[in-house]
Amino acid sequence: MFEKLRNAFSSVAKSFGEKELKASDIDDVLFQLEIALMESDVATEVIDSIKADLKNKLTGTSVEKNQIEQFVKDNLIGTISQLFDVAGNVDILAKINEKKAKNEPCVILFVGINGTGKTTTLAKMTYLLKQNKFSIVIAAADTFRAGAIEQLTEHANRLNTKIVAQNYGADPAAVARDAVLYAKSHKIDCVLIDTAGRMQTSKNLMEQIEKITKVVNPDLKIFVGDSLAGNDTVNQAREFYQHTTFDGAILTKSDADARGGAALSIVKITAKPVIYVGMGQEYADLRPFDKKLFLETVFGEGFTAVIPEPKPEPKPEPKNQNQNQNQNQNQNQNQNQNQNQNQNQNQNQNQRRNQTIPSRASTIRTFPNMQTCLMFHLRKTTMRHLQWQKKFTNGLQMVVQSLDRNQRRPKKQKSQKI
Repeated sequence: MFEKLRNAFSSVAKSFGEKELKASDIDDVLFQLEIALMESDVATEVIDSIKADLKNKLTGTSVEKNQIEQFVKDNLIGTISQLFDVAGNVDILAKINEKKAKNEPCVILFVGINGTGKTTTLAKMTYLLKQNKFSIVIAAADTFRAGAIEQLTEHANRLNTKIVAQNYGADPAAVARDAVLYAKSHKIDCVLIDTAGRMQTSKNLMEQIEKITKVVNPDLKIFVGDSLAGNDTVNQAREFYQHTTFDGAILTKSDADARGGAALSIVKITAKPVIYVGMGQEYADLRPFDKKLFLETVFGEGFTAVIPEPKPEPKPEPKNQNQNQNQNQNQNQNQNQNQNQNQNQNQNQNQRRNQTIPSRASTIRTFPNMQTCLMFHLRKTTMRHLQWQKKFTNGLQMVVQSLDRNQRRPKKQKSQKI
C-alpha cells in the first residue's frame, strides 16, 4: 500500500545523503521529487508546498553528512503532518451523540461521482453506527440510476435497517425530507442520505445537490472518492467542495492503492480531513483514517502486524549426564528409522507411478530442425484433408445415385373413376 509515495520520499532522502548541500544539488533532487510525487497522484499545490518548505529548511543549514538523510526524512514527516493537522478531524460518533442529546436526528449526506462506492460506503457506515448502538434510517435519494433503490434495499434488509424510498424519477430532495421527518417522528438517531452519482462538470446535477442541502440542512456532508482514480479524484473533490462545502472525505479501495497521493491532495486543497478509508468489500472493512498510521506506512513499517516475541520455555535441569546421552541416542535412532521409512515410501510411490503412468518421452516426437517439424505437420494436415475430401465425395456420389434411382422408377398411373 502506498508503495510509490514511499519510494518517492525514501529516494529523495537518500539522494540528499549522498551529495553536499549546494543550491544546484538541492534543485536537482527537488525536481526528481516533483516528478515522483506527480506519478503518485499528488496535486501540484501539495508538491509546491512540500518543495518550498523543504528547500527553506535545507538552504543554509549545516548538517553532518551522515545525518542528512534522517534530517530530510524528519522534515518531510513534519511537512506532511502539518497538512493533516491544519485539516483537523471529524468525529461522527461524537456529532451523533451531540444531536441525540438535543432529541434531534443527525443527518449525514453522501456525495460523489458515479462508481466511487457511495452506496456500499453508506452500508458500511450503517454497520459501523449499529455496532455503536445507534438507530438508523436510510434515504434512497438516488432515483436516477437503475437498480439503485433495489441495491440499497438489499443492504438495509441485511443490516436490519429502515429505509425510505420512492419511485424512480421522484424528487431526491423530497425523499431526503421524508426520511428526516420519519426520523424525527420515530426518534431515530441518524439519517444517512444516498444521492445519485454525478460528474463534477454537470452543472444541473451539482445544483441539485445544492437543493438537497437547502431542503434537509444536513449536519455532515461527506465526499466519497475513489483512491484509484488518480488526479481526477482531486479535481472531483475541488468541484464538489465549491458546490457543497463538504465536512470530510471517505476514500474507497484504499487497500489496492499503490500511490497514496489522493489523501494528501484532498486534505491540502479542501482543508478538510479524510475521515475513513475503505479497506475491503465486507461491511466491517471501513477503518478510521489515522495520520500516524499513514506516516508509518509511507516512511516506516506500515500496516504490518506486530508479532510478539515468543517467550522462552524453561528447560528442565538434567538429572544425570548419562541419562541425557541415552535419550539423545534414542532420539537419533528414531530419526534414522523415520528417514528410512520415508525413503521406502518414496521408492514405492515412484515404482507405482512408473507402472501406471507411461513415460512422456515415448509419446513426444522430436525433430532435428524446424523445417522437418513443419513438413511433418503439413503432411499430416494434408492427409486429414484428403480423408475428409474422400468421405465428402463418397457421400455426394451416394446422394446422386439415390436420385437417379428415384427418377428411373416408373410412375404408377392413377386409376380413373368411370
